[in-house]
Amino acid sequence: MRIGITCYPTYGGSGIVATELGLELALRGHQVHFISYANPIRLDPDTPNIHYHEVEVSTYPLFQYPPYALALASRMYEVAEHEHLDLLHVHYAIPHSISALLAQQMTKNRYLPFVTTLHGTDITLVGTDRSYFPITKFSIEESDGITTISEFMRKQTEEFFGITKPVEVIHNFVNCDLYTPNPEARTVGKKRILHISNFRPVKRVLDCVRALAKVREHVDADLVMAGDGPDRGPCELLARQLGVQAHMRFLGKQDHMERLIPRMHALHLPSETEAFGLAALEAMACGVPPVATLTGGLPDLITHGVDGYMEPVGDIDAQAARLTEILSDAPLHERLSAAARKTAETRFCAKLLIPRYEQYYQKVCAAGELG
Repeated sequence: MRIGITCYPTYGGSGIVATELGLELALRGHQVHFISYANPIRLDPDTPNIHYHEVEVSTYPLFQYPPYALALASRMYEVAEHEHLDLLHVHYAIPHSISALLAQQMTKNRYLPFVTTLHGTDITLVGTDRSYFPITKFSIEESDGITTISEFMRKQTEEFFGITKPVEVIHNFVNCDLYTPNPEARTVGKKRILHISNFRPVKRVLDCVRALAKVREHVDADLVMAGDGPDRGPCELLARQLGVQAHMRFLGKQDHMERLIPRMHALHLPSETEAFGLAALEAMACGVPPVATLTGGLPDLITHGVDGYMEPVGDIDAQAARLTEILSDAPLHERLSAAARKTAETRFCAKLLIPRYEQYYQKVCAAGELG
């Protein structure tokens, strides 16, 4: 198939998933065309079967805000025509699905279906804003196919928007050949807790600092913070106030998490909510047990006490206690690590989930041809 993929080309989960999906599809022989305002962060354009088409947004004095949605729609149409795309797959509803709908309507000589994948804040935050609710609902309903990444997100979509069209749950996936355990890397130095996020308030990064202070009462541990965002400053300030700044490392944004994660002993994910928890899945594939919050789509991924732990949002004492157990009990760590890897391999490996996208694409295209 010839597939056009549009996503936000940043460090957010939706862009990462879209990029990884495109790369996996390309490996399976599909021609994949990324259409975005910048090269997606994990995308190597030199990969066979991968093509990148930049969206250029002109600025005129008349426009207070550059009309990106219109420029994107025009570029989608051009690429679809010149490359004979079979389907558009957009990640994150606003504005991508509206742009895809416009590109579809501009294509008069054939059927050009589009699939919208909902990732989280496009429903729970942006979509519920009164300014965007009607257009978000319309764009979802007009999509030829709708997928999302967890049962939690499916229910949220149906409840918020009253969507009656079927929403297909296709979980996030991980390349189990790339993300692998490396027990030897964990034998060097102190115990290490990892946090990965964009440091927004919903990620509750300050809870990571508070938990570290409690963990260090029992275990000589460091906290490694991968990512960046608005809460980095408050996080650094709190670390100084609690006297743990010497035991924290801020790495900034990282392109090769598969190299970093296997060196860690545990992942801490104290989020207010997670649509799925891609960071937890990548950690589990590397045999790094997650301590996460009992929220959102995380129960789709983690089995409490088997391959990781989930504790209530904001319960820092409980989260710190779980981290302490993992870091101080070697047999427990070994058991959780093996189970986490098994979960990734048997339920969330790319080779298991990419075929589901292929089947869904075929279903959407066939429905349009019949219609």
